[in-house]
Amino acid sequence: MKPRPRSAARKPPEPSESHAEIEDWSRRVMPDLQPLVRCLDDLTCETIPGLHYAVKWKRAYYGLAELGWIIELAAYDVSVNVVFFGGAEFDSPPPLGSSGQARYVKVKTLEEARSPDVRNWIEQAGRRQGWR
Repeated sequence: MKPRPRSAARKPPEPSESHAEIEDWSRRVMPDLQPLVRCLDDLTCETIPGLHYAVKWKRAYYGLAELGWIIELAAYDVSVNVVFFGGAEFDSPPPLGSSGQARYVKVKTLEEARSPDVRNWIEQAGRRQGWR
């Protein structure tokens, strides 16, 4: 298996104002993870107005024109990783990730998805520089 290129070498996704691509992606993730993905998507869209969307590398991206891509959702077998591209700058950063500015959290349950920490990180993502 070929190693995935580093973020610095990858070209960011093309943004769209349409949420349809995210909806299509969420229907294609593992059935057990679909409620988690929908919950995280709803929370992100409700919390941050004016989002742009994209799907690339089987991941969903949320961004703002002035900040770049701020959140990535990556659905795996038993969890959804929520990556915050500016997470290292958060008041209380997500627990995972140690290089660059990105930090993430693994979400395995709806309770975790609805936690105050996740909501707080999403709110902070809307105010921090992301990936361009």
